[in-house]
Amino acid sequence: MTRLIYETHSITVDNENGIATGWLPGELSAEGVHLAKELGERRRDVDVVFSSDLLRAVQTVEVAGFVVPHLQDWRLRECNYGELNGAPVDALDPRIERVHTPFPGGQSYADVVELTRSFLADVKRWYADAAVLVVAHSANRWTLEHLLGSGRPLEELIVAPFNWQPGWEYAY
Repeated sequence: MTRLIYETHSITVDNENGIATGWLPGELSAEGVHLAKELGERRRDVDVVFSSDLLRAVQTVEVAGFVVPHLQDWRLRECNYGELNGAPVDALDPRIERVHTPFPGGQSYADVVELTRSFLADVKRWYADAAVLVVAHSANRWTLEHLLGSGRPLEELIVAPFNWQPGWEYAY
């Protein structure tokens, strides 16, 4: 059985300024660097780390200082907000309308589900008995909770308040 641990990328300058980074790289803030170091301390028990290939997720893993392999996977990217990448977060509302309808020039959240589903199948095939850490974005967290956790519909997960915690764990 695969033990999958999900952690959000650390806090970015865009997060602190209310910007929806989407497929833009983003950069960790000073607080983000501090929190990434804490992530590295609390997750030493993993066999492999996967992250989105977007800079903020890669930086989170690099600053955490893992000694296990770190593999970047584009399928773990945040939802592509298209024309709204880099816009104020409020410009994405109501997000619930983007579950099946793509953002202008971008993706839908259902697209993220399918990419994550593909990623999970590969992890299951190659890391069946491993502890796998995934560092990615909010859309991936909703997707993992939908596919491996509670099974709640994306429509519910997207509008639920974000309650940060030090990781989410799934076995599949």
